[in-house]
Amino acid sequence: MRCRIASLICFVMVMLYGTVAMAASTVNADGYYKGIKLCGKVKIVEHFADIKVKAVDSFPDLRVKVVSSFPDDIGEWQFVEYGEDFTVQFVESFPDIKIKFVNSFPGVE
Repeated sequence: MRCRIASLICFVMVMLYGTVAMAASTVNADGYYKGIKLCGKVKIVEHFADIKVKAVDSFPDLRVKVVSSFPDDIGEWQFVEYGEDFTVQFVESFPDIKIKFVNSFPGVE
């Protein structure tokens, strides 16, 4: 009886963890992360960034195209030194979002 209860508790914990992990999607379908629209002028910083980002080759949350002007669509980023819409810090561990740099078709994965 104890083994069965322990197994049931373990099963419920695993299911709850999976549900929470799936519900905590990093980038929503509209291209926002915590209220930040993921397009525009972006400044790279070393500390206290709005978003911690990891560049990946597969399974990104967002495809990013670097543009030189008018970064109006989701996934279009223009890197700037001042006048930024948001800041990013590139990290290897514990990113808020994962991005893949692309030449075409930027946007939510």
